[in-house]
Amino acid sequence: MFWLEIAPTSAAANPFAVLSLIVAPAVLTNASSVLIMSTSNRLARAADRARTLAAELEQEGAPADARSPMRLRELTATEERALLLLRALRQFYTALGGFASAALLSLVGAVIFAASPVWLTRSLEVVAVAAGLWAVVALVLGSLTLLRETRIAVDVLHERAAHLREVLGDLGPD
Repeated sequence: MFWLEIAPTSAAANPFAVLSLIVAPAVLTNASSVLIMSTSNRLARAADRARTLAAELEQEGAPADARSPMRLRELTATEERALLLLRALRQFYTALGGFASAALLSLVGAVIFAASPVWLTRSLEVVAVAAGLWAVVALVLGSLTLLRETRIAVDVLHERAAHLREVLGDLGPD
């Protein structure tokens, strides 16, 4: 049966192979850029919150203020969040560089494929795939780091809400 035959998988027989080697890293480069912008925004918000908490703690006259320990815990958590966000940014920038390298190497390999020795194109393939894999690992690690940072933010929110429920009582609808 002709429809069960397996088509050749070489790049010359399948123009989509070369296209996918270039487009996939380009799309993932864009995804990395979006994650970098989002993480930068989160880092700026964490830094603003840390400055606000530090100012509140510095202007309080009495260290026995009931809210000071909670603010200090929140400042510590915000500092940890900022450090995690900085780590995630480094990982996303690593991914961005890896995906851009993989796309460029794939493009160069596709252009010189017919006119270059086999060892050169194979070397470019290996380096491009290694750069892509390196970038994927960095992207996954950055995403996992963001999950840890989000967990800290949610824990702080939970502590603040619990404190307000304790202080204000249950003022919810009856």
